[in-house]
Parts: sequence; C-alpha cells; structure tokens
Amino acid sequence: MNMAIERLPDHARRLLHSVDWHSLSPSDRSSIEHAIRAARVARNTNAEFLARRKFGERLSDSISAFGGSWTFIIIFGLFIALWTGINTGILAPRHKALDPYPYVFLNLLLSMVAALQAPVILMSQNRQATKDRLDAQNDYEVNVKSEVEIRELHNKLDTLREAQWVELVRLQQEQIRLLESLVRR
Repeated sequence: MNMAIERLPDHARRLLHSVDWHSLSPSDRSSIEHAIRAARVARNTNAEFLARRKFGERLSDSISAFGGSWTFIIIFGLFIALWTGINTGILAPRHKALDPYPYVFLNLLLSMVAALQAPVILMSQNRQATKDRLDAQNDYEVNVKSEVEIRELHNKLDTLREAQWVELVRLQQEQIRLLESLVRR
C-alpha cells in the first residue's frame, strides 16, 4: 500500500500521515483503502527518465547512438579508405604524403577517437542501467498491485459463490418443504 500512497497528491499524503489509522471508522478506512487501490501505479518511466536528463547526458546519449550506428561505421570506413588512398596512391609517389605507410598519424587519430568515445559510451550505458532499474521498479509495483487486485477478485468470487450456495440450500429446503406438504395431502 505504501507504493500507492507515494503516488497520491502531496496534500492527501500529508493528511494520511497525520491521521491515526486505527482511530478512523471502518467506513473511512474502507474509503481511503479504495482511493489508494484506485491510484494509478503504472507510469511512463521513459518520459520520466528523458525529462530528467541534463544537456551533457543528452549529448552523451546522442554521441553513443551515432557511434554505435551503421552510419558511423560507413563514414569512418570511407574516411580510413580515403586517408590511406590519398596518402598511398596520390601523395606517396610524389614524396609529399602527410602520413605515409604505416599511417602513424591515422593510428593516433583512431586512438584519440576511441579514447574519447569509450567514456561517453560508458556514461550512456550507466544511464541505460538506471533507466532499466526504474523500469524494473515500475514493473514490480504494477505486479504487486495486479496481485492485490486479483486476490480481491478471488475474494469477491468466493463471497458470491458462498452467497449462491446459501441461496441454493435455502431454495432446496423450500422445495423439500413444498414436496413434503404435497406428499401429506
């Protein structure tokens, strides 16, 4: 029930915390329990998570998304092919290559990109793990509420079944009484 209380508006929570539960009448407790059960548990954790991100986190996620895409791989592959082609095929025969084979400067550039990209990707993965924990907590809360609702439905069905049995026994006794009166005539 505490998870549902947390979802209530602030004034309702303050009121609940200021009142002694046992001093309330059964009808008041029932009304409050009904209001708490009716409180919506499911929420859009994606919207909550995206709304809380700061500029640096949004930038990190964008860089990670681009760095892990086929677009990045293709552009980077074309850049490497162009770099090696220009340095080896065009500038090397003229002895004017900026970065002759074994491409030490290209290797340095690739290392710098990897050194910058790795922490950005790790930051993005940490945020994704936080989001996954939010999703798991929300799933748990929804499951608990569903379990409570199912239990209540079972109780209602049991109550209805008991009432039907009582009515069936009463009708059967009435039929027996009528049959006995017919037999006596």
